[in-house]
Amino acid sequence: MASGYGMHGGVGRCFPFWQEVMACYVVNTSASDDSGKKKCSPVLEDYYECLHHKKEHARALALQAAYARSQSATARDDAPSASQIRNLGLLGKTEDTKAVLGQGN
Repeated sequence: MASGYGMHGGVGRCFPFWQEVMACYVVNTSASDDSGKKKCSPVLEDYYECLHHKKEHARALALQAAYARSQSATARDDAPSASQIRNLGLLGKTEDTKAVLGQGN
């Protein structure tokens, strides 16, 4: 909540992050020089993540996509083709196999 209070009273869930942002601004800036705001960008980013959960949602979507890909892949996707099996000498290509292995007749 913008007021700093949570939905059920008390402190809001992101209020501690906001306090860190304010503490960083107090330490790194002054009334005449506000160039220290750059130092507070990681803390401000944490606060925005607490408010909006954009990184968390992106990770969840990536995990769901990876899980869907792994579920759609079957064991037969990596199966050798018939020509690969023939070249191994399993289906009537013993002469080719002997030639590759250097075995004479």
